[in-house]
Amino acid sequence: MQCEDCHLSDQELLLAADGELSAQDVARVDSHLAACWTCRTRKQELESAVAGFIRGYRRTLDSRIPSADGPRALLKAQIAQLNANTRHSSVASLSDSFRKFSWPVAAGLFLAMLLGYFAPRSWIAPQRARAATVTVPDRILTPGATVFIGREEVCRASNTKNKGVSTTIRRRVFEEYGIPSAEPRAYEVDYLITPALGGSDDIHNLWPESNAATIWNAQVKDELEDHLRDLVCRGQLDLTTAQREIAMNWIEAYKKYFHTDRPLEAAKPQ
Repeated sequence: MQCEDCHLSDQELLLAADGELSAQDVARVDSHLAACWTCRTRKQELESAVAGFIRGYRRTLDSRIPSADGPRALLKAQIAQLNANTRHSSVASLSDSFRKFSWPVAAGLFLAMLLGYFAPRSWIAPQRARAATVTVPDRILTPGATVFIGREEVCRASNTKNKGVSTTIRRRVFEEYGIPSAEPRAYEVDYLITPALGGSDDIHNLWPESNAATIWNAQVKDELEDHLRDLVCRGQLDLTTAQREIAMNWIEAYKKYFHTDRPLEAAKPQ
């Protein structure tokens, strides 16, 4: 059902950009984009963000792929030695020896490149996470994820602040953030975009949020989630905007919508 304040979700816009929607959904999305400046702008933002991530990731990969200078110098030395030892050998014999050496080198370089491109998140994420704070989630590990749901459906449903997360998923989240031995009670494996605003159960929407390490803790984020949901359901804030604001930086969103630089509870006189 169409409504004036309903917008396409980030997931729909990304699927549209990747050409992964069905023909029926393509027609629906194109029709909406033609009439909705907000969604067209958001689609451009997402495409620019993806392009920037790809450029940055390629730069990272370039630094990880081993230089060919070492293998090339070794190859030249081997060829020179081979020539010195086999001056009277046939050209075919030299060619065979060259191939026997070059194939392992080429295979090694190719394998290094594949490992750089296809290394699982669990290999590279902890290196990033150790330098990151768990006050605001890592944008690569936890960009946020939503389900296909509109404002009316969100507001008809109960205000579900969080859902239970299995032990297996909790362990994966802690490992990805480089804190596998963390005290579980010190963190809440939280939904970046709360289910009460259409957040999904995808691991890309989960992160270990400190319960009390800083003033910007899980309880403060709950206040923001309730406030944003109230604004959405009163028609004062677009659902997609609320999802985007909390996913980009929930602390900045808190400051923006509560008009304060500190959590309200922390700002009260003791």
